[in-house]
Amino acid sequence: MAKQVETVYGGALFELAVEQDQVDKFYEETGSLIQILDENPDFMAMMTHPQIPQEEKLETVNTIFKGRISDEIIGLMRMIVEKGHFSDIKKIFSYFEDRVKEYKNIGVAHVSTPMELTKEEKEKIEKRLLETTDYKSFEMDYKVDKDLIGGMVIRIGDRVVDSSIRTKLYNLTRELSHA
Repeated sequence: MAKQVETVYGGALFELAVEQDQVDKFYEETGSLIQILDENPDFMAMMTHPQIPQEEKLETVNTIFKGRISDEIIGLMRMIVEKGHFSDIKKIFSYFEDRVKEYKNIGVAHVSTPMELTKEEKEKIEKRLLETTDYKSFEMDYKVDKDLIGGMVIRIGDRVVDSSIRTKLYNLTRELSHA
């Protein structure tokens, strides 16, 4: 089975970052690049356009990024252009960032609640997650979902803890319909 493009290139960048002790630097640069790519859809369109010659795309990468980001990441970007995978560059950088978070034992928690949480409530949730998991720290993503009615849903990777009133009512309804 062929490996996904992001796994190959993102994994290679991660291994290089660890080998050169540049994990934090590359992480910061890839985060900035993802933001730049998100904010400049015309740049992405140009870099993936089939009518624009590869040489022009390579020159554009050098012109824009040389001296601003590390040579290793510029080299990776050039290789991605040469192989025709620039449309996957955000996935490649995201995969790299996920590997870094795993390496540094940083969890990503998505918390949905029916109303906005206070700063204290957010701190309490994060503290509880740190106590009940093996992560050293968390990146917290809070979202308001009015359909929950009450309680909350916490997703960390593929694990979900759902203590919402909506789910409890749904389960109760299912049990009653089977009775």
